[in-house]
Amino acid sequence: DIPAYNKYELTKETKDALKTAQFDVWAWEPNEMLALLEVMYYELGLVDDLDIHPSTLKRFLLRVQENYRNNPFHNFRHSFCVTQMMYVLIFTCNLLDKFSKRDLCVLLTACICHDLDHPGFNNTYQINARTELAVRYNDMSPLENHHCAVSFKILSSPECNIFANLSEEEFKEIRGDMIILILATDMARHAEILDNFKQKLDNFDYSSEDHLNTLKMILIKACDISNECRPIMVSEGWVECLMEEYFHQSDKEKRDALPVAPFMDRDRVTKPTAQIGFIKYVLLPLFEALNKLYPEIEEIALEHLRQALTHYEKKKDLEERKKRFLSDPEADLETIEAH
Repeated sequence: DIPAYNKYELTKETKDALKTAQFDVWAWEPNEMLALLEVMYYELGLVDDLDIHPSTLKRFLLRVQENYRNNPFHNFRHSFCVTQMMYVLIFTCNLLDKFSKRDLCVLLTACICHDLDHPGFNNTYQINARTELAVRYNDMSPLENHHCAVSFKILSSPECNIFANLSEEEFKEIRGDMIILILATDMARHAEILDNFKQKLDNFDYSSEDHLNTLKMILIKACDISNECRPIMVSEGWVECLMEEYFHQSDKEKRDALPVAPFMDRDRVTKPTAQIGFIKYVLLPLFEALNKLYPEIEEIALEHLRQALTHYEKKKDLEERKKRFLSDPEADLETIEAH
């Protein structure tokens, strides 16, 4: 009963491209993404080092894929994207020299699992609508707690437990680490986690468990929101997907007389304004902090983020010019078309 997606033979070119932020994440079918995730475990030496049974790894990945819903944004392809960016950072920033194989396995596996069974409605909605998840987790990161619970539900099946050959103590530590990382992806904790990381930057100590945990939290956070670090032709599709999911939520909130966040409201937000704010105030400060520890981040992320910011500022300018023209027919249309 081993899944049959191993019929995909990955070329050396594909394996090399998988280690770059230019990798086109839209070009692959779900079965191919499973094969690519599987390759990551082999290329990092995790299968040998953690004594992972090959068929268990296949079953684990397939079960994970089955537990992602068909949301516009929070779906299996998003999980693949986040994991692939972590894989890029591991190789480009030479994390192989800084982390144990077990830590690398935790980073990769937490990325794969971090949004499991996401319902397509965020924590604010869960709390305001008093959903079953919000009630179960007492309004404290209900989604992230749920993603963790589903992850370990999958790992509780012997045929899917990629950590089965580790000791009880090792599994307990891995479980604790994965929970820390998945819970760190709650954007409500963004400022707290980033400030904590910045305080450690001047004297970062790889031998300190506290420092390492903070770094791992920053790494998964960076990967989770890294779409704008990719080429525009790859990243822009994700913005469309996210807006679709946001609008679906805000439409329901309006129908149910629940509070609506302005950045989710189709009547108040545009793609350029949403992305400009997110890049300026969330992405750039996060990746600039990470760049202090890993100068490679300049090329992997910061260059692309600045290009994306310019791209959306131009789009915003064009939209404003069009609005002015529509309100003032005497305006010079040529200035709009020139852009």
